Amino acid sequence: MTYEFMQKYWWFLVSLLGALLVFLMFVQGANSLIFGLGRNEQERRMVINSTGRKWEFTFTTLVTFGGAFFASFPLFYSTSFGGAYWLWMIILFSFVLQAVSYEFQNKLGNFLGAKTFQVCLVLNGIIGPLLLGGAVATFFNGSNFIVDKMSLTDSMQPIISRWANASHGLDALLDVWNLIFALAVFFLARILGILYIMNNVNDENVRSRGSVKLVGAVIPFLVFFLAFLVRTLFKDGYAYDPATGVISMEPMKYLHNLLDMWYLLVIILIGVVLLLYAVARTIKSKTYIGGIWPAGIGVVLVVLCLLLCAGWNNTAYYPSNVDLQDSLTIANSCSSEFTLTTMTYVSFLIPFVLAYIFYAWRAIDKKKIDLEEIKADDHLY
Repeated sequence: MTYEFMQKYWWFLVSLLGALLVFLMFVQGANSLIFGLGRNEQERRMVINSTGRKWEFTFTTLVTFGGAFFASFPLFYSTSFGGAYWLWMIILFSFVLQAVSYEFQNKLGNFLGAKTFQVCLVLNGIIGPLLLGGAVATFFNGSNFIVDKMSLTDSMQPIISRWANASHGLDALLDVWNLIFALAVFFLARILGILYIMNNVNDENVRSRGSVKLVGAVIPFLVFFLAFLVRTLFKDGYAYDPATGVISMEPMKYLHNLLDMWYLLVIILIGVVLLLYAVARTIKSKTYIGGIWPAGIGVVLVVLCLLLCAGWNNTAYYPSNVDLQDSLTIANSCSSEFTLTTMTYVSFLIPFVLAYIFYAWRAIDKKKIDLEEIKADDHLY
């Protein structure tokens, strides 16, 4: 295992975690539709308890994603999580608000009322996907940061990277293309959330409303996602010379990446077909409720390949709009060879973790949520 191989290997693992996180945001997507899918208190409780069984998976994946980035590409962690901290703090706060809302909405002594915490779940369902989508879009459009390794010798302020303005990451949402991608992620989360609720909640009223809401989520998702994808493929991208480390603008860089790594293009097409198949069959058939699985697999494949396209093939995955040469690549931002080697051996345990998650998921979903369970069990959310 060469140093270069381990850099690509860990970018693959980080990208896979990011892709799984996007899939697991079906929790946020469903939460954003609590009042749309559930017209009365009992129907809303079915939706909430369905997502309440899975929110820990999403939050744990988010934390693991950040931890993997910190360990494998620490310069990105210090630059983005340290410089754009307002963006990441709002994201984390919305997820903490989600956890509190699940636990306290029906507790004794809740003087705010259950509906207040349900509104907080809706806010998490909107804010989480939007801000995460905006953060990921900066991988293709750049951010306003400066990297100065000589500043480590400054005894008063030994900070290797800093944000170039006072917004500390919120300026990402001022870029119209970042916002377009953020909206695409938001509507994608809604699509996944609807498909998951239709699969997990055994109630005809909720499922019928889900079919209607699905149409309203698919159309804007396709518009925003295709607009961002086409523009990204044909815009100038951020390339670096592996021999000198010099970063330059290359016309249609991301299109070249997909052509050079043709297997990623094939996987993207397979993923898109799986997602469209799941949506079309769910809308067409009144009895089909398994759309979350082909759609989920398709989303993971597409997001994984897009992130690989942003970091592989000599591409700067975190471009600087202030100074092009400060842009981050998997070569100039990674951990030492010893650290990556040690982490690589530890990563061989990942299949066992995935097997446990699969087992836990199956155990939790052994029985579909229905109205009788909501009425009978006082320990539900």
